[in-house]
Amino acid sequence: MHRRQPLRVRGHSVAWVVPLLLLVTITLVDVSTGANIRIITWIVLVPGIAAALCGLWGTAAFAVLAVVDYVLVDSVWFNQYKVGWPDSVLVVVGGVLATLACAVRLRGERRMLHMRDIAETTRRTVLRPLPPGWGGLEHAAAYLAADTEARVGGDFYDIQAGPNGTRVLLGDVQGKGLAAVEAAAALLGTFREIGYHAGDLATVAAHLEVRMGRHRFHSISLGRDDGDRFATAVLIGFPLVDDGTVEVVNFGHEPPLAVGPHGVRPLPGGDRLPLGLGGLLPAAGPPLPTRVPFGPGETLLLTTDGVTEARDGHDVFYDLAGQVARATAADPDTVRPRRLVRLVREGVLRHSGGHLGDDTTIFAVRRIAGVVLGGRFRA
Repeated sequence: MHRRQPLRVRGHSVAWVVPLLLLVTITLVDVSTGANIRIITWIVLVPGIAAALCGLWGTAAFAVLAVVDYVLVDSVWFNQYKVGWPDSVLVVVGGVLATLACAVRLRGERRMLHMRDIAETTRRTVLRPLPPGWGGLEHAAAYLAADTEARVGGDFYDIQAGPNGTRVLLGDVQGKGLAAVEAAAALLGTFREIGYHAGDLATVAAHLEVRMGRHRFHSISLGRDDGDRFATAVLIGFPLVDDGTVEVVNFGHEPPLAVGPHGVRPLPGGDRLPLGLGGLLPAAGPPLPTRVPFGPGETLLLTTDGVTEARDGHDVFYDLAGQVARATAADPDTVRPRRLVRLVREGVLRHSGGHLGDDTTIFAVRRIAGVVLGGRFRA
């Protein structure tokens, strides 16, 4: 953890320049304006400014320097023009208070850095880093927390390679806070385990439904008020050998977009209820995947509702499909996952003015040409 220092030039802090310039300015003005205008007592502002910009020792140094400068400048004048010792006490007290304020500020910064480090560790635990080409897929992701200090929320995504193909999961747990993170971690843990062992995508989907139900029951048993929590999700299955298709199970989530050289098209929408609500319609039966065409050179773009619900100052929603279609038509290379994610991320931030109403996840994957997933995978 490192404290972010303001006013840095070539890696070196120049925050001390501001209080030094203020001290020099006050001194020169007091001396040059004669006895009619005495502003040397304004020098009490110097340690106050240093407390906001500098470290503890720097602030203490300016507090001492302010007292010394006050005594020297005030002694230049005859007795009848001196400001006197009462104001010198003000400068001393001001320096002491500024030093104490700086210590409190630095302690708060260290605490904030510690909390951000915990949040970052939690995020990396839930949303684990994915190696390049993981599972035979080229991938890229961007996660933007609505709470910029928290850096973690209920959005989740992952890729799990296995002997029966590669599975991709993206979802959004209803609500915010640590309870949403806990639910996301539970779903990801199940996905990483069953996504490896299951012989078909329907089994993976069924286990995710059961896991969310178990998590809800556990929360209710503990008497927590998040027992009605659910999660929207989309589950994608890539077969071992590229046959021009993928399997999709959509649990009430925004439909993914297939982005390719021939344009942008949505995959099937959410015909299933969100995870955790499947018991409301028991007659619907187990979740079954839908096989859809997925041609060579196409990229799957999966997002959470932080993208589609992003609004500008006129309450106009972000046009995801339109923006992507125009960008890929102008530059076909935009379909590459990294460029596609960067395009959407910058577009959402620009459209919303940087004010996100919900956690936002952008995840893009595509099969690496010529790679047989089973041959690439190693247990």
